Parts: sequence; structure tokens; C-alpha cells
Amino acid sequence: MNDLVLKGGRVIDPSQGIDRVTDIAFAGGTVAAIGDGLAGKDTRDVSGRIVSPGLIDLHTHVYWGGTSLGVEAELVARTGGVTTFIDAGSAGPGNFHGFRRHVIETSPVRILPFLNISFPGIFAFSKTVMVGEAADMRLLDAREAVRVAREHKDLVLGVKVRVGKSASGDSGIMPLDIALDVAEETGLPLMAHLDSPPPSRLEVVSRLRPGDILTHCFRPFPNAPVTPGGDVREEILAARARGVIFDIGHGGGSFGFGTTRKMLAAGFLPDVISSDVHAISIEGPAFDLLTTMSKFLCLGVDLATVIKLATVNAAAAIKRPELGTLKVGAVGDATVIDQATGRFDYADSIGETLIGDKRLLSAGVVLGGRWWHPT
Repeated sequence: MNDLVLKGGRVIDPSQGIDRVTDIAFAGGTVAAIGDGLAGKDTRDVSGRIVSPGLIDLHTHVYWGGTSLGVEAELVARTGGVTTFIDAGSAGPGNFHGFRRHVIETSPVRILPFLNISFPGIFAFSKTVMVGEAADMRLLDAREAVRVAREHKDLVLGVKVRVGKSASGDSGIMPLDIALDVAEETGLPLMAHLDSPPPSRLEVVSRLRPGDILTHCFRPFPNAPVTPGGDVREEILAARARGVIFDIGHGGGSFGFGTTRKMLAAGFLPDVISSDVHAISIEGPAFDLLTTMSKFLCLGVDLATVIKLATVNAAAAIKRPELGTLKVGAVGDATVIDQATGRFDYADSIGETLIGDKRLLSAGVVLGGRWWHPT
């Protein structure tokens, strides 16, 4: 007997090319079947709603209580429909152990982290205090980063570095080069944040390897990936050609509607949609992953593609093929979504607004094959 059956929803699973109204069953913590007329111990009518693989937010900050920018993953999961949070380097070698023991291991939702190259992680990030963790080179110790990454190799997905005027100050490109050394030594991918120059977009993007992730990839000027005339810059095209992964990482200052419109018009979709939800952006303009996905829906990206960029593509970016899919035998995570229509106000990170006619809302979450309602 199946443990749970979601009946009559519009199942959209881009990993299998599925988009139809049917049932989906879960048993033993995994996906058991997709088809009509399924029965289970717990049956939920999701007619008129969308059922997708469990959403994966590739860029979040959920070291709540241990860092100033951390938010509670459980609360965001309930509102944003997320079943897997990728923490984008909140913790560094000096405080990663606490993140693991006190947050990751006690969380009801899955948290998979990148390790920050800076020893204290992102330690001073608030509305009133903002100190870039890569601005002081004394905080960057490659050997310590390698040691902790190896000690927690069962959990650490990769290495995170933040560079730019805000994050690395006078250190410029050097933190990125150190992070690349650590990533190479440990055999892990790198996730790179870039804000305002210095360094330049060209300096950063030209260094990234196949499988590395450029987050904030549709950021506004300066360091935007597109020219004022709408042409995607050559270094961006070259990076995609060699396998660099382009992640949205909306956040509070890293996503622009103007950039996005130009990139989409040029036929350049991001590889992954993520929220960069943290203590400031959770109050807007990012809010959560479903809000960020809704913006792309309102900008003309079709629903199946929007879901793809927050499920199977995100799973591929972290090399976890058992996630982000509803294939039989996969991890039994799913997100139930309401698509509302009406008039909705959206904002990017520099104050431009968009009036949209669609909004995606969480209507339920399945974790490990069990119903986990968002209220």
C-alpha cells in the first residue's frame, strides 16, 4: 500500500517530459508510481493544482542563529515550497561545525552547503553593518578550507567565494584565485558571487571552470552580462560554451529586470533560478523561491521551463540526480503549487517594478514521501 497519493493534480516533471493531470504515489520515502487511479493510506485531492518535483533553491542563507544573514529554513520551506536548500557559503572553516550540528542535522528540510573560503563565513551582513568577509586577506586560509571540506566531504557540495567592491574590497580578484585553488585541491565545484567592480566581470568569468557556478548571473549594471544594446557579452557566451552554470541568485541587490529582459530576448536563459533569500531579501524584493520563479513566468518564460530551472537543473548543478525529479525510485519530495491570476506587483533589486498577471504560491510540500503542509 502506498503511504501517500496526490490525486488529480497537473503533474509537471521536466526530468521526464511529463505535463498531464494524473495521480502520484509515494511509498517508503520514495516516488512509487505516476498514473491514474492510484490509492494510498493518505490521499490528498490536489485537483486544479500543480505538482512538481520538490523545489531546490540553489542559493540561500539558512545558518539561522549562527550568522546575521541567516533565515530559518523551515519557515521559508513552508511559504516558498522548497524541499532542498543549498546554503551558499554562510559558514566558513571556523564555524562550519556549528552549522552542521545545530542547524543542518536538526532541520526537517534538507540543507546542503557550500563552504565559504573565508574563515568566519559571512559574518557581518545586516542593514546597519556590512563588512565583506573576503576584504581582509588574513581571513582566507586555503589549508583550513581544504581541511574542513575534506572533514565534511559527505556534506560539502563545493566552495563559495564572494568578490566585488562590497565583498572583497581592496582584495580584488585574489580571494577567487585562492578559492579556485581550494576547489581544485578538493575536486569540488566553485560558486562565485560578483557584485560591483573591482574585479571586473571579465576577470571573474574567464577563470571559471566547467561545472563552476556564476551566481547573480543577471545582475544589473555594473558588471552586467549584457551590453546596453542587448548583446550578450563574449566572455559570458564563452563561459556557457565551456560548461559554466549560470544561476540567478536574486537577493537584495543582484537581479535586474532590465538585464533579464535583454538576456531572455537574446535567447540566453539562466541554468537555474534561485532566490538568495537571507535576512534582508526575505522582506523583499526576493521573498522566496516561488516569488522569484513567478517573475520569470511574468516575463514570458513558460511554466514547465520555470519549474525545470528550479528542479532538475538545480539537481544537476549539485550532482544530485536523485533530487529534482519524480522518477519512480527517486527521493519522495514534491511541491504542490497554486497558480494565481490577477494583478501582482514585483520589484527587482534596483527598484524597477513589474506588474504581472501570475503568481506561484505554495499549497503543500511532500518530504520523504510524507505530507508536510505549509501552514
